[in-house]
Amino acid sequence: MCRESSKASALLSTGFEKRSRGELTPAVAVSSATSLSSLGIGAPYTMALVSADSRIAELLTELHQLIKQTQEERSRSEHNLVNIQKTHERMQTENKISPYYRTKLRGLYTTAKADAEAECNILRKALDKIAEIKSLLEERRIAAKIAGLYNDSEPPRKTMRRGVLMTLLQQSAMTLPLWIGKPGDKPPPLCGAIPASGDYVAKPGDKVAARVKAVDGDEQWILAEVVSYSHATNKYEVDDIDEEGKERHTLSRRRIIPLPQWKANPETDPEALFQKEQLVLALYPQTTCFYRALIHTPPQRPCPRQCQPTCRALASPEWSGPDVSCSLTSHLH
Repeated sequence: MCRESSKASALLSTGFEKRSRGELTPAVAVSSATSLSSLGIGAPYTMALVSADSRIAELLTELHQLIKQTQEERSRSEHNLVNIQKTHERMQTENKISPYYRTKLRGLYTTAKADAEAECNILRKALDKIAEIKSLLEERRIAAKIAGLYNDSEPPRKTMRRGVLMTLLQQSAMTLPLWIGKPGDKPPPLCGAIPASGDYVAKPGDKVAARVKAVDGDEQWILAEVVSYSHATNKYEVDDIDEEGKERHTLSRRRIIPLPQWKANPETDPEALFQKEQLVLALYPQTTCFYRALIHTPPQRPCPRQCQPTCRALASPEWSGPDVSCSLTSHLH
């Protein structure tokens, strides 16, 4: 990140720290706008940053309220769950299921089901807020990248160290949202192993696998970020995610594979998982290049550290290692 971008981020972070109970006061917003302008950042972009900052603060406040509602709903339903447990214990003690207990349990379970659905609806609203916050942060990051937040007198941003980049990529894979559908819903495209639809166009900022020509003339799949898409030429402009290369490529759609945007839950949507022996592209360890691999072990549980498959590399002159955890895995065309 360049020096001016760092200053801007620090100012916006200060704005978040100064809010009370998740609220961003107008005084802080004005202060942020004034300070950003003093850095030489254009007015339209400055106001866009402050607008995004204010909206994120509002969403955080709403998210906080939803979390409180979840706790209140859970506490309210706790008494009913205790009654269900006690009723079962009495039935076991008496060793019979009388009409009275049958009627009582029916009513208790009906109430418990309604309570669970109410809590589920609140949690879904909270997930929507989180998704919107992440979207706003991503839009702001892309806007900053396009604007090039540094003065002519300042040097361009320094190249990110390889170790830092690898850590960020691993975190990105680990924090990919888990698809949680309603009963009967099918996982959408780009959830786990489900590919994008034929007419899908990746958005700016989306991570993709891109097939490019290497320096030696050979072609390879690399991790890239979408810059733009031209409907006139049906071609993408993508940036190599590895800043050491700092290359921009113009590629046709057939050379681009959109990466998954949700993880699939092995317990509820096993059909959306990459299956054993399925051919995929997976990242070489500690690189941003993909290799051909076969799924060795699909994930078994939805928790972050157990939701990634392990892959076995096919014959490769560069690397033939043991089974590894496959982050950012995609279909191989």
